[in-house]
Amino acid sequence: MINVLIGDMSIVGPRPLTQETFDYYPENIKSQVYRSKPGITGIGSVIFRDEEKLISASSLEPKEFYKSVIAPYKGQLEIWYNNNKSTLLDLKLIFLTAWTIIFPGSNLHSKIIKGVPPMDSSLA
Repeated sequence: MINVLIGDMSIVGPRPLTQETFDYYPENIKSQVYRSKPGITGIGSVIFRDEEKLISASSLEPKEFYKSVIAPYKGQLEIWYNNNKSTLLDLKLIFLTAWTIIFPGSNLHSKIIKGVPPMDSSLA
């Protein structure tokens, strides 16, 4: 919260990534991801609440699955967020963050947030 108060972060925006994880993003997405300040929560955090389960369930090696499936989609989500950000969307994402903590298996985000890029079938 201190970083939010001093202006280095926002409440909603792309989650800060390690350099290794950021490097998995496709080149065309990297330059666009951080047009917003990094946030405590964001669209990627809500949709990928159970990211570890997805990685564990994949037949691919974890880093390869992240690089080839998760990172491209997360990047698309962050670009979509940048193109559609609004106070209402931020309020929805804050609510959905709390909701997914309480109800981790919930798919409420698909009912509340419309127009996000379609999810790869290997993630569904």
